[in-house]
Amino acid sequence: MSQDSYSSDQPTGQDPLELLQTLQLLWTKQELGKLKEEIRRGFARLEDPLAALLAMLESSSDWKGKGHSLGYCITTELQLWIKAHPAVPQSGTKLKKLQARVLGMLSQCPANLLDPLISIYQLHTADRNYLLEHVSHLYLQGNYKEAAMLSIKLKLQPDQDVEKMCTPLLLQDKANLVEEYVAEYPELQRKLLQTLDTWCEPSFNIRDIIRPYQGLSKCKPEKLNRRVLSKLIFRLLERFNVDSALCPNVINQRHLRTLNYLFYKRFVEKTMTEENWADHIQSTVGENRWLQAHLVQSLLRHCDARGAARWARHCRVPPEMLPQAVAEELQKLHIQDRVEEVTKADNYEASKKKDYYQLPIPRENIHLLQTWEETLRCWEKVLQAGQVVGVDMEWKPSFGMVGKPRVALLQLALKDEVFLLDLPRLLDQAEAEGEKEKLPHFIQMLYSDAAITKLGYGMSGDLSSLAATCSALKDTEKQMQGVVDLLAVDKQLQWGKDGRKVDGLSPERSHEERGVRQPERGLSLLVQHVLGKPLDKTEQLSNWEKRPLREEQILYAASDAYCLLEIYERLCKDPESFGLGSDLTESLVGKQSKKPRAKKQLNKQEAPSPSGQEFQRSRTEPSRPPAPVSPQEFSVVCDNMLQGLGRYLRCLGVDVRLLDNEDDHRKAAEIARQEGRVILTSGLPYQTLRSQVGEERCFSVNCSQKAKDQALQVLKHFNVQVSLGDIFSRCQHLAKP
Repeated sequence: MSQDSYSSDQPTGQDPLELLQTLQLLWTKQELGKLKEEIRRGFARLEDPLAALLAMLESSSDWKGKGHSLGYCITTELQLWIKAHPAVPQSGTKLKKLQARVLGMLSQCPANLLDPLISIYQLHTADRNYLLEHVSHLYLQGNYKEAAMLSIKLKLQPDQDVEKMCTPLLLQDKANLVEEYVAEYPELQRKLLQTLDTWCEPSFNIRDIIRPYQGLSKCKPEKLNRRVLSKLIFRLLERFNVDSALCPNVINQRHLRTLNYLFYKRFVEKTMTEENWADHIQSTVGENRWLQAHLVQSLLRHCDARGAARWARHCRVPPEMLPQAVAEELQKLHIQDRVEEVTKADNYEASKKKDYYQLPIPRENIHLLQTWEETLRCWEKVLQAGQVVGVDMEWKPSFGMVGKPRVALLQLALKDEVFLLDLPRLLDQAEAEGEKEKLPHFIQMLYSDAAITKLGYGMSGDLSSLAATCSALKDTEKQMQGVVDLLAVDKQLQWGKDGRKVDGLSPERSHEERGVRQPERGLSLLVQHVLGKPLDKTEQLSNWEKRPLREEQILYAASDAYCLLEIYERLCKDPESFGLGSDLTESLVGKQSKKPRAKKQLNKQEAPSPSGQEFQRSRTEPSRPPAPVSPQEFSVVCDNMLQGLGRYLRCLGVDVRLLDNEDDHRKAAEIARQEGRVILTSGLPYQTLRSQVGEERCFSVNCSQKAKDQALQVLKHFNVQVSLGDIFSRCQHLAKP
């Protein structure tokens, strides 16, 4: 806007531009106290402070940048000054002229100036049609972000087209601004979600949406592909708590991906039992005709007509949706009045269970708790000082649907028994009795007691689901003490070359029907490495909300919690043989606890056993030190993960051979046998190499230590006496021509 267009609105009295020069000088000198005093005195001398502020902002450009500026300081001080002088605000025609001027500036304003200027010039009282016209002008100029932000500040959204306003923002990857745009308006949220879902129809051409914005700066058309849109829709559904039925296209596509995944697990991997598969198929497909049609197509790809007919009957697919061959087979089943279940031929027989980790406690020591009387007996045993508890949780797989999973089963394992808490039933019972706090209180006592060691695997995810199940537990993770997350241990373990894990070895297949055995992962892989056999994860994808639980589910849930005790005990007995530091307990329990441990502190070489007592590491130490040897008499071969140690020992005069990075660990055993060397290794290879050369010729080094500390550990263990003449002697020997 030109100077002439508002010359009649200029304030009388002190010239605002002279005041601005004074303020700029104080701002440059960073004399903020004097600056604020001068601003307040200056506004008091001005006849029209509101017009003066606009004059100062229009003649200066520093306020257009991000962060605090002189313009921001002047504006906020005027806002405070107006509160102290309520007679100042304008009204009528003069205010409308000022509002017109400030509207022209808002599109260039940083975000922190919007609210103060809107408040000072009372833009919420301005003519709504005039404001909408101004925002529309910004939009037509391509200032989509500015138009949306001003609409949000002035609450203009109900009078705007949500699809029109949000489409360019999505193309510019401003989904957060879109969320803010509809945040306070449920009707707009529903319209936006319906629009986005329409874009996800299989027949919809997304290019029709993108075409009008071809010249858009910072345009990212890939942000409107169906995969990205699907994620956005599910995020909005969850944030605004909108019924997912409003978006049938993305829900159907998500269910279809779940359906394909279930067929893969059942017929390709063959790792899902019939009961689990049928439960999930029925809950996924339901009465949805579109999904039922896809189910029939998938059945025909994986079964013959007879098998497809059996499953179609099991899943209640209407006969009119079936191909003729399948319908005929289904009719035969009706005529013969045969209600048969699908064969369980590919389920693992009991004899195959020898391939997997087995619970070492009898079945009668596994207790499913569904009443508070039963749970009280569990409390008495679990909440004891010195107790070690394996904790795990199970929930129904969500297969990517909206919302966090709710815990259906909480497992607590002690040395001699396992308790399975039926959380939904216990919570319902407590609420019916008006004592909703009982279960949260017990769980909080368990996690916050530093004298009880809690073992888990991926505890953060478990506690997040627990908080979604019971809001009273949302702060449990902040309060927990005395916890050991074995996922953190898993990341520290030194497997294979260069400290990297090797893939777990799968047990041999007993028959082809078992399908392609997938590599072990997560906790199952850790169990295999530490205890020798993996977990049987067949029941992992069970419907844990369905009651009664099957026997297989009960055994699986108990095993998942109890194996944590055995892993922990094994690692605490001999951490160094697994590439962990001897201070395993202190480093894990101590670091993960939010406060110092109460009661007795654990010694670096001590850890509570699952019985609640403490035991010393069982690593065998020689009863007396070996005879002293010089570095020249001591020869070693260093595994390829210990090259720094090898070079350090060589500088001390030790005869060292280093494996190359490409060498297999077994080469160390060959060299040791041929040349009479001691093997220095770490982690899992120690177990293998020790069995080939004997314990006295193989030593496990702590990989978490520096090379100097590792060398001191080796020299002490083998009683190597280093003199001043030994240092660099081997380097000098190697340097001779």
